[in-house]
Amino acid sequence: MDAANRFESRTTYRLLRGEYLAGLLISAWLLIAHWDEVRWPVAVGLFLYIDVIGYIPGALAHRRAKGGPVQRVYYVLYNTMHSWLTAGAVVGLWAWLFGWEWALLAVPLHLCGDRGLLGNFLKPFSVPFEPAPHPAFTAFEASVNSGGQAPVSPAGAARDEQPRQPAGSRG
Repeated sequence: MDAANRFESRTTYRLLRGEYLAGLLISAWLLIAHWDEVRWPVAVGLFLYIDVIGYIPGALAHRRAKGGPVQRVYYVLYNTMHSWLTAGAVVGLWAWLFGWEWALLAVPLHLCGDRGLLGNFLKPFSVPFEPAPHPAFTAFEASVNSGGQAPVSPAGAARDEQPRQPAGSRG
């Protein structure tokens, strides 16, 4: 939402996903429009490397942990491979070594699909590797959605005091 309130409401989250869906549709349309010019083995490889390195190891660790914690390295791998910075570096390096080609659209297709279709963004260490509601966030979201305006301290505990009004203003 903003630098002081790093969360999304249901509406802003849906709007953000909608933007990524637009990117997915544009990437898919360009791939289809240039179907005969795409080197498909390259496109498939570029689409898959992100999850082969960044998701599958963490998903396997999550399943082995049976609800227990997963080592942070899996979060780092996921976030690194699903980062637009890494994607840009991979696409740029590929283009520098082999030249620009339509198969490179597989990278934004993957990232836009993850965000737009699946709603998966970068993973903080404080949540399970696989999506599951965090009780504190569920309570916070319910408070925000019900119009609760209680200020929240940096530690996350609601304060009993009311926000101060500027001098000379009416409440």
